Amino acid sequence: MWPNQPLRKRPLILLLPCAVAAAVLLIGRSACAGAVTPEDLKKLGEDDFDSKSEAITRIVAAGDASGRRLLEAVRDGNAYVASDGRILIQADHSYADPLTGSPVNAKPGDLQEITLNNLLREQVAGALNALDLKSPDRATRAAAIQSLFDHTDPSLKPLIDTARQAEPDPSLKARLDQLWAITDLQDPDPKKRLEAVQLIGRRGDPQLRGLIAPIVEAKPDGSFAEQDSTVRAAASKALSDLNFEEWKIRMVGTVFAGLSLGSVLLLAALGLAITYGLIGVINMAHGEFLMIGAYATYLVQQWFQQHWPIAFDWYPLAAVPVSFLAAAMAGFMLERAILRFLYQRPLETLLATFGISLVLIQITRMVFGAQNVQVSNPSWMSGGVMLMPDLILPFNRIAILIFALCVVSVAWLVLNKTRLGLFIRATTQNRTMAACSGVRTWQIDSYAFAFGAGIAGLGGCALSQIGNVGPDLGQTYIIDSFMTVVLGGVGQLTGTVVGALGLGIISKVLEPFWGAVLAKIAILVFIVLFIQKRPRGLFALKGRSAEI
Repeated sequence: MWPNQPLRKRPLILLLPCAVAAAVLLIGRSACAGAVTPEDLKKLGEDDFDSKSEAITRIVAAGDASGRRLLEAVRDGNAYVASDGRILIQADHSYADPLTGSPVNAKPGDLQEITLNNLLREQVAGALNALDLKSPDRATRAAAIQSLFDHTDPSLKPLIDTARQAEPDPSLKARLDQLWAITDLQDPDPKKRLEAVQLIGRRGDPQLRGLIAPIVEAKPDGSFAEQDSTVRAAASKALSDLNFEEWKIRMVGTVFAGLSLGSVLLLAALGLAITYGLIGVINMAHGEFLMIGAYATYLVQQWFQQHWPIAFDWYPLAAVPVSFLAAAMAGFMLERAILRFLYQRPLETLLATFGISLVLIQITRMVFGAQNVQVSNPSWMSGGVMLMPDLILPFNRIAILIFALCVVSVAWLVLNKTRLGLFIRATTQNRTMAACSGVRTWQIDSYAFAFGAGIAGLGGCALSQIGNVGPDLGQTYIIDSFMTVVLGGVGQLTGTVVGALGLGIISKVLEPFWGAVLAKIAILVFIVLFIQKRPRGLFALKGRSAEI
């Protein structure tokens, strides 16, 4: 948020001469002004205040590089007037013509430094800032705007107005709007102050609210800083509009944060929904598949940095299949080596997978260390887009949301459009009847478990772009994943999507009021009560099951 500038009124005696306003107006017509001539510069060497001010005005109006060079020399004390009236600048112990930059032979004894009083120095500083507002470099324009904030002068309003009309950058334009309003709110004409207040209201930027808040605030004696009642009424309306805009921005930000959290929960719970719905195994090691996918992404990043740095920005594309295969292989080996001996024994399965989780965490610590490893975002995933004032949507969060939807689409296609998916759905609905129909259910269990683990690995790949990658990564999401699966309905992709996104949005809505811990407790209580009414979740499996 931009710092609120205090409203201050200057005595008229401290205002710059009218020549400054004329200079500002000339900037907008610089194309017609023509280049600065030596005769224009001679006035800069005269002792008359108005002549020097007029020369500075002419230089600013021209707006060329030679004028900037001369003004910088004047500011730094490197501008001189020769005995014949010529203006010279000093650079590297030599003298040059300020207009052409060509060297000039001159004797130091024939030169006199151009001196300025405080008002002229302020005019030169404002002139340089005026030229910087037209710079193609964003950083230069930003520095010029900040300098004008530090030395606000109502006479510069036309210049600021011209710059804000041409400014392409939204954030800099917002600052110029604020600067324009500051200068106009100090104007003695109530019509101009009213115009400034109305512009702030139309701008819809809550950052500008602090500028007009003092207008409607009453003093202890009941009077107002703003004497005009029309201006105060407009300020009250503008404040109301800005408060509504702030509420909209906060709501949009909350919904996006909820969708972002929901996309992470979706990636973490999608594989669990498949395996839990198919086999009925309470797999406490599912979070470690997330960790495996995240570390696989880290290794791919390291390989690109060492062997193919020119293509580093595209390492996430290579990390996606690697993280899927790494987690899928781990899931396949876990199911074949341990879990297939523990089917229909839920307590032993829970204890065994919890022990496997601890073993995987310890192995990771031994291989990669206990500290988190750094996974960097590629350049195209850095930064964000400004959707509304004071609301920036990070590119990495947007990418993960899109990625989660893509993963859901692929999972749906696999489960509904392939032979493997047909067998998985048949085994989930009625294992005995599927086996009687010739389906090798033990083989389907292994493939489905590997597929679910691979999806969790994709979730780890996505998580590595928004958070720390460490041995305990999976422990953060395992409980939320189970809540998502239970709420949505076991074995139902639609329920998992709705449950994940719903829990994410509800969590972000409650957190500002109750805090993260109490919000999670409230969600847990809600799920417990909900399951009492709908034991099969939001979307229950259709059909008859032999196990019931």
